[in-house]
Order: sequence, then structure tokens, then C-alpha cells
Amino acid sequence: MARARIPDDVGRAAVDRAVREAASRDDYAAAVRYTLQLLAERSSGNTLEVRVPPFGAVQCIEGPRHTRGTPPNVIETDAETWLALATGSMSWTDAVASGTVLASGGRADLTGHIPVLRDP
Repeated sequence: MARARIPDDVGRAAVDRAVREAASRDDYAAAVRYTLQLLAERSSGNTLEVRVPPFGAVQCIEGPRHTRGTPPNVIETDAETWLALATGSMSWTDAVASGTVLASGGRADLTGHIPVLRDP
């Protein structure tokens, strides 16, 4: 069963609170899930798994489909870094260089797929 889509107004408000204020855990969770939802919608596919524990994970980007076991292409990061990437306040290159993003696999690259939301 598919997860219910987060409405744009609810998601944008959560992102705004998460990046501009001292947000609650619920705000961070909603903001992360909403921006992951946008990534999956705009870059549909099953080649790459993007994980932001403990809030969510999505598969995205066209290419070879992963079907069982550990995915060969995985990106994992924390909520703050993901929201910075998703909103364009941090570049992919800077996040990888800082070590706040763990990327494994030949297709574990979000260049051209982020940001998914500007000026929350």
C-alpha cells in the first residue's frame, strides 16, 4: 500500500519551520518526508535509494532496477544535511566533501536532481 502524499502546503510549511526555526521532531519528519517525496516524483526510478534515518527513504532515478537485498546504490545522510541539499543551501559536492553524506555505488550521485525545493 502506497504512503499518502503530503500536500504541498503542509510540506512547504514543515520545510519552512525546519530550516528557519527551532523546529519540532514532527516538523523535521514532515519536512524530510515531503522533500523525499518531491525527489521521488521528479526523479522517478529505482536505481538509487536515498535514506534519511529515522524519517524516511525513497528509491529514485531511472536505470537498472534493484529488487532484493542491499541496494547497490545508496545515499544516506542526516535530516539537517538532507534539508540543506533539498533546499539548495548546500551543494552535493560540499556535502560529500564534508563527510555528512555517505554515498556508495556507481550511481550514488544526486547532481542534477537537487535541490527539489527553493526558498522554503
